Amino acid sequence: MSSPALIVLYGSQTGTAQDTAQRIARQAQRRRLQVQVLSLDSYNANLISESLVVFVCATTGQGDPPDNMKNFWRFLFRKSLPVGSLCRLDCAVLGLGDSSYPKFNFVAKKLHKRLVQLGASVLLPVGLADDQHDLGSDAVIDPWLASFWEKAFALYPSLADVTPLREDEPLPPMYTFQFLEDVKEKTDDRLRIPSEDTVPSQSHPFPARLVSNKRVTDLSHFQDVRHIEFDITGSSIQFAAGDVVMMHPCNAPEHVQQFCQLLRLDPEARFTLRPTHNTTVPARLPQPCTVRHLVESYLDIAAVPRRSFFELLSTFSTNELEHEKLLEFSSAAGQGDLHSYCNRPRRTALEVLADFPHTTAELKVDYLLDLFPEIQPRSFSIASSLKAHPHRLQILVAVVCYKTKMHQPRRGLCSTWLASLDPTQGEVYVPLWVKKGSLKFPTEKDTPVIMVGPGTGVAPFRSALQERTAEGQTANILFFGCRSESNDFYFRSEWEDMMKAGQLTLFTAFSRDQEEKVYVQQRVRENAELLWDLITNRGACFYIAGNAKQMPAGVCDALKEAFQQEGGVSTEDAERMLEAMERMGRLQSETWS
Repeated sequence: MSSPALIVLYGSQTGTAQDTAQRIARQAQRRRLQVQVLSLDSYNANLISESLVVFVCATTGQGDPPDNMKNFWRFLFRKSLPVGSLCRLDCAVLGLGDSSYPKFNFVAKKLHKRLVQLGASVLLPVGLADDQHDLGSDAVIDPWLASFWEKAFALYPSLADVTPLREDEPLPPMYTFQFLEDVKEKTDDRLRIPSEDTVPSQSHPFPARLVSNKRVTDLSHFQDVRHIEFDITGSSIQFAAGDVVMMHPCNAPEHVQQFCQLLRLDPEARFTLRPTHNTTVPARLPQPCTVRHLVESYLDIAAVPRRSFFELLSTFSTNELEHEKLLEFSSAAGQGDLHSYCNRPRRTALEVLADFPHTTAELKVDYLLDLFPEIQPRSFSIASSLKAHPHRLQILVAVVCYKTKMHQPRRGLCSTWLASLDPTQGEVYVPLWVKKGSLKFPTEKDTPVIMVGPGTGVAPFRSALQERTAEGQTANILFFGCRSESNDFYFRSEWEDMMKAGQLTLFTAFSRDQEEKVYVQQRVRENAELLWDLITNRGACFYIAGNAKQMPAGVCDALKEAFQQEGGVSTEDAERMLEAMERMGRLQSETWS
């Protein structure tokens, strides 16, 4: 049997599955195999005609497929597809997940099952990588890949006869940079306004003017939280309660400057990109482009680098000490040390370059897009309704800042960038687009809505309350929790106005305002009788939004206890009631870690 061409198809929301797909492709290239890497929605060919495919899939939200595989997902689950239609396909499925979420690796498991249904020959069990593992996803990915290549070699014996490229031999870059000698001009791609017919999207974001950027926590409070408002006049953007706004953040000017100094790059130099094989130039990069724009808006230099970063870096290194260390960090045995060096202290790619100065000096500019992933878009729950604020879109953003053993505090890229934008110093525009969120609110006027949203988790519920009160829906119950009534009680005056108008019942939990900490789940327990009545007699819907650590599970446990206490049902029946509510869309959650 001749050597097959390998297709690696990925569904990735944050870039991790894409990084893993590219790693598999590099292994294939070293084995001198023809390989193509594509997101599942970019794949236009026919699976029926492929011989060897690896699927790498993440799971998002409540067991949903990532955005860049949603069309493929709909196609694959069409009832009209014949049962044996993929009988010529050899394939394997690798899932990337996080076991702290209830629907762990749901997409990969479901895809694996569907491929088998359609007659595909699955070479090995579905790989279920877990971000919660002490050594991260690689604890599963490494042995899974070794097993995959073993099966592929058994299936295609000609592969085993090929002498692979050495690990220290650099593969060709994805692109070459063609620097332009002409006059340097300022190119700013961020303010391209989409034509009026275009609904803003990731490929055509709308440059929304920043109207206000206000801190809503007390200055004495450790956490800086911003209430930010954008003007979306003329954008044709529509959204409902529960929807999210997406945006690409920018790297800090001082980081851009440091990066250019380390790599001896002129930030004003202009270039065009030339693909070296069957790839297209990234749509977000204008042609020509300045080095500054590339580093500021595209290369994720402030992220904690993945293992693949060290693998590629090691191929450039000629300094013995640095080369040895990079090889160690690239190896399976060195993942514990890499975790201690990089992941635990949250060391950034830029800081790694500074730690390996000899290797950094040898870096070729052509490899920048191989080495650094693209900055991924960030999503925020929309905290306003167009019914209350026409032509406006508001968000509530906690500015991420914390200490590790690193000298500089660690800062969230997007929240820090947003907090730095000051509309009082001149007009500021942020390219953004909106997508459907996972929370859906009832349209029936009499259906009560119970919302549990501690901290910034209250954002989608503010949107829902503005929307519902504008439509005369007054059966609204909100459980809000924060540290202190005086420091971080978001939108307090709005809730008080709604309560006076008979549009809201509010329960609060201020965890640090008394000796014993009080959380929203305790308030849920205390109101068991009310909740039982609303849910069983009035068909109420129940929503949870906020941090995914203990809160969502704690609230669900409190709700089950309420069912047992007020309805006299068993633990098992209470669990079943909760599952039935979830199936019917009457229990929904939107959580993040």
